[in-house]
Amino acid sequence: MISINLLPDEYRRARRTPIRLMGAVAAGVTINVSLLSFWIWNAFGPVAEAESQLEVLESDASTLGPLVDFHKSLEKEKRLFESREGTLDEIVSQRISWTEKIDQLVDVINRGGDGDERYLIWMDDLNVVQTDATKLKKGATSGGNLRANAHSGDGDFGLVANFFEDLQNSPFAESFQEPAPPEGQRNTKDPDLIPAEVFSFTLDYEMEPPQTVAAAKKPAEKKEG
Repeated sequence: MISINLLPDEYRRARRTPIRLMGAVAAGVTINVSLLSFWIWNAFGPVAEAESQLEVLESDASTLGPLVDFHKSLEKEKRLFESREGTLDEIVSQRISWTEKIDQLVDVINRGGDGDERYLIWMDDLNVVQTDATKLKKGATSGGNLRANAHSGDGDFGLVANFFEDLQNSPFAESFQEPAPPEGQRNTKDPDLIPAEVFSFTLDYEMEPPQTVAAAKKPAEKKEG
C-alpha cells in the first residue's frame, strides 16, 4: 500500500534515521575497520620486519664474508707452516751438530789429560760420513761414522787409552756408539824429530741411528726448558 503525504511542505515532518541504528552502524564500521587493520598488520607487519632483518643480515654477511675467507686462508697457511715446522724439527732432532762435535773433540785434545799422564794428540785428517735418515733401512744400527788418522807424541800406548777414556767421558761421545779398543803401532824413534817417538792410531766412531739420536735429544731439551 502506498501512502501519499498531501500536506504542504511546511507541515511535513522530516524523517530521521534512528540514533540507535546510527550507533549500531558506526560500531559495526569501527569494528570492521579495526579487524581489517589488525589483519593487514598481521599479514604484512611481520613480513616487513622479516625483510628488514634479512636486509641487515645480508649486509652483515657481505661485510663478514671477506673476513671469513681471509680467516680460512690464514688457518690453511697456519697448518702448512706447522707441518713444515714439524718436518724441520724432525730433521734437526736426527742430525748431529758437527761444529759442536769438533769443538768438543778439540777441547779434549787441548786439555791433554791430567797430572803426569798428559798426552799430546794430533791428527792427519778427519772424515765424517752421515747417512741420510730417509735412506736408512728399518732397523739400521748405524747412522754413519767418524774416522781420523791420529798420533800420540809418546810411544806409551797407555796415553792413547787415556785419551780415549777422556773422549768417552766428554760430551763428544754423545750420539756415538762405544768405540772398539784403540789399535795402532809405535813408530821407530827418530832423535831428529820432536817428539822423537810417536804412537799412530785410528780414531773410529760409529754414529747412533737417527732415531736413537732424536730420542736422546728429547730429555735434554725438556731439561733445558
